[in-house]
Amino acid sequence: MSTPVLGRLVRAEIAEQPAVAERVLASAGGELARLAAVLREAAPRAVLLTARGTSDHAALYAKYLVEVGLGLPCGLTSTSTLTVYGAQPDLRGVLWISISQSGGSPDLVESTAAARRAGALTLAVTNAPDSPLARAAEHHLDVHAGPELAVAATKSYTAQLLTLWLLVTTWRGAPTAAAAAVPGFLQAAVDASDVPDVASRYRFVDRLVTTARGYSYPTAREAALKLMETSYLSAQAFSAADLMHGPLAMVDADRPVIAVVAEGPGGEAMAPVLAALRDRGADVCAVAPPHLATDATVRLSLPAGMPEDLAPVVQIVPLQRLALEMAVARGLDPDAPRGLRKVTETR
Repeated sequence: MSTPVLGRLVRAEIAEQPAVAERVLASAGGELARLAAVLREAAPRAVLLTARGTSDHAALYAKYLVEVGLGLPCGLTSTSTLTVYGAQPDLRGVLWISISQSGGSPDLVESTAAARRAGALTLAVTNAPDSPLARAAEHHLDVHAGPELAVAATKSYTAQLLTLWLLVTTWRGAPTAAAAAVPGFLQAAVDASDVPDVASRYRFVDRLVTTARGYSYPTAREAALKLMETSYLSAQAFSAADLMHGPLAMVDADRPVIAVVAEGPGGEAMAPVLAALRDRGADVCAVAPPHLATDATVRLSLPAGMPEDLAPVVQIVPLQRLALEMAVARGLDPDAPRGLRKVTETR
């Protein structure tokens, strides 16, 4: 009997992401235009986003898209206020967006149904159009990632990000042509040769920090989750602004910092943070285009020229690959992390 290859599924699903992006773009059009028209007519006064796990980071990304691109107040919900405490808020005039890979978690289904009863316009964004969550919401968007077999979500996450970008961009009536470059950017990130060296450098690390600003902050959050669930290390994610408000004190040469730096205002806001990390002698891994964060200790290079609001679709890929390679180097199987299942049921 042949020995199973550790991380075989994750590796294949990471490599599939350029093709998934092509599929998302090919599927965008009529359904997005119809939904955008519904949203423009409804003219919601606010947007609420609900999700768990990896999808929660897609929701955080959508929060930036909505607040910056649409100028609407936008918040991340605590589903337990509805499912555990039985709150009955007035949600008339609110758009409620539920984001889930599987569409099967009971708390998302129940809270979405409760939000609909409370007057919200409800939308589910899933990789499962026949799921309970898709049925609970008035409207549904399929992210077209295809079956995802590994427990650690990769391709469904980037498909969620791209779908949410297309939704918000179409809603505000802006051109979506910039997304056409995403599959090529993703392929460059999948093919980049610097991941194995960084994985080897951090193979025995048991704690690290991830950080970023703006649109890239969800990338830092998702990277920390991937490293925790696949390599079982202690990874803490901070907005770079919050990092400066106290957690910086714990950073030293023995706790590496992964800093995601984008082209644009968010990346510019990282400059004083990178300087402070340098002053503390921190081991900094920059996830950035070659011309940014040039004094980092090591680098996971990203393609240059990505719009800041689209960059998170690509930024996470070298970090997915890093989590994969670190787990395999430790003799762990990222396809099936201990104690985890593909569908997590919470209430």
